[in-house]
Amino acid sequence: MGKKERRAGEFVYFLLVCIITTAIQICGCSHFNAETAFKEANDFFSLGNYNASLSKYEEIIEKGPKAGDRVLFEMGIIYAYPGNEQKNYQKSLECFQKLIKDYPGSGYRKDSEMMIFNINNVLLKDRMIATQQKKIEKLQQKDRTIAAQQRQIESLEQEVESKGGEIITLQKRIEVLEQNVFAFQRGPADKILIEKKERRLTLFSRGEALKTYKIALGENPNGPKERQGDNKTPEGTYIIDSRNKDSRYHRSLHISYPNEKDKQRAKQLGVSPGGSIMIHGIKEGFSWLGDSHKDPDWTKGCIAVTDEEIEEIEKLVPNGTIVEIRP
Repeated sequence: MGKKERRAGEFVYFLLVCIITTAIQICGCSHFNAETAFKEANDFFSLGNYNASLSKYEEIIEKGPKAGDRVLFEMGIIYAYPGNEQKNYQKSLECFQKLIKDYPGSGYRKDSEMMIFNINNVLLKDRMIATQQKKIEKLQQKDRTIAAQQRQIESLEQEVESKGGEIITLQKRIEVLEQNVFAFQRGPADKILIEKKERRLTLFSRGEALKTYKIALGENPNGPKERQGDNKTPEGTYIIDSRNKDSRYHRSLHISYPNEKDKQRAKQLGVSPGGSIMIHGIKEGFSWLGDSHKDPDWTKGCIAVTDEEIEEIEKLVPNGTIVEIRP
């Protein structure tokens, strides 16, 4: 082969290499299919695999920057998506803000501005809630008893918001707790009024009712107590003269029965007037009865409330408190 033929062959070979190299470069740039990648990212999102979806979007924006505005918008949606347990509002904002800055003519611009507005509102609301919560916590530190009940109120209020079907029941429980807070704030009591016919016990402080409780009486409730063993609840005016925190009936406040009138009546009848009349809780081992213990009159002449109620009453009623028992 001559020199001219060899040079011609070399030139043809060089030209062929250039063509092949250019083709490879072109193929390399066009090999990435953005629509297929978007579909894969959306499939990951539908399956709840949000991290994989975000990784795919990052691959798209790296290999197909022309679709960057769409990528940023959809990534911003994923970061703010309520179902994403690892949602990040700050990263979501960064995506939308970058879209607006880098792609001013994008069709996603208007929706991105709306998303930024909505996310900022959510963040503002969260900060307001956090600030309010701190204020409430400071107030709760003033009194341990009030603080504990206040936390119960807040817990119940949260349940009201999340359990629509139980709103009425929970609101009633909140009212009871608020009454307890009010009673502790206005206490202690200086008088206990027991109305036998209404099965009602009311605590008073300076003439104002603090709290009312439903009660159970002696098994033979009609009329005043006359003698030992008649299972009647007394009628008259007495005082709280002692208390027992280790009672067989949870806790008890002793009533100063018999008074002089009771003693005279028993003397005329030639009987013992009896004693040991108390305001107490439920018998040990039966506290599970709760409010249902009040359905029958079951005591030997005492006044019974639930264990939780006797705890409240015991805190609000000091020794020496007047007790008036009406028919």
